Amino acid sequence: MRLYTKPGAFAAWPLVTMALPLASLAVLTFCVARPETLGISLQKLYMTWSPYHYGAQAYGLAVLYSYRSGCRLLPADKRLLFWTSMLPFLNMAIVTEGLGLRWLLPAAVFSPAPVSTGLSALGWALAAAAFAGPPLLFLKVWKGPSGPMPLIALMAVVSNTVWFFVLQPMQAMVWATVFHGLQYLAIVLVFHVRDRKVGTSSRGGALREGVRFYAISLGLAYALFLVLPRAYVALGYGPVESVLVVVAAINIHHFIVDAYIWRLRKADPNRSIVDSLAAPARAIA
Repeated sequence: MRLYTKPGAFAAWPLVTMALPLASLAVLTFCVARPETLGISLQKLYMTWSPYHYGAQAYGLAVLYSYRSGCRLLPADKRLLFWTSMLPFLNMAIVTEGLGLRWLLPAAVFSPAPVSTGLSALGWALAAAAFAGPPLLFLKVWKGPSGPMPLIALMAVVSNTVWFFVLQPMQAMVWATVFHGLQYLAIVLVFHVRDRKVGTSSRGGALREGVRFYAISLGLAYALFLVLPRAYVALGYGPVESVLVVVAAINIHHFIVDAYIWRLRKADPNRSIVDSLAAPARAIA
């Protein structure tokens, strides 16, 4: 919904808005037809990609919340924040059994004792860095010229760390998806309403826009997550395979789209919205 309601999206990204959905549907159909090979591979790709996506989202939210509070992060601090947010992905891509490199490479590569021991040590090192990194970075920024980061920015990174280091991979997917969706409920509404310039002039107009946006989103969600798998079942494919592959395909499509619609470059409408939201915070400070 954000992709198709963002001003200028069709002109800027014709392949993403028009071709990507058709390509995703074609890939989905092939994977449902071959669940033992293509379907499992799509599921593995989804689970491997997820911590990267959610880490990048945590980084983006932390930067957004910092801008909103008037904290302009230095380039070096932004790089540290990004790599701190990526630690769960590095753990999933290198250490976690059955995913990432351990999905792509033969099992014999990881069976020698030195490799197994090294991976275990690397997992502990990544976990320690993931939990120690956010508070240390928070203190560094606090003492630097940028001023303190808001606590909500810190919590976006910490919560992502908890999901992917404390929980099992499938549990992490569930909780990350739930809280990711809850974040969207608030953040997308702010940007959507601001795009239509009704947020500051009319509460009633903002409410109507929000209700309309989420009513359409709810209808699309019902069609994608409930109707589409049942359509594949009606064509003779297995119900479990249909649901799992549909969920994986939808999420991978979402990962690609998110890389475009949430950019904060100077010429992007998102940046102007964030700057306008940050102005009151700087005035208060």
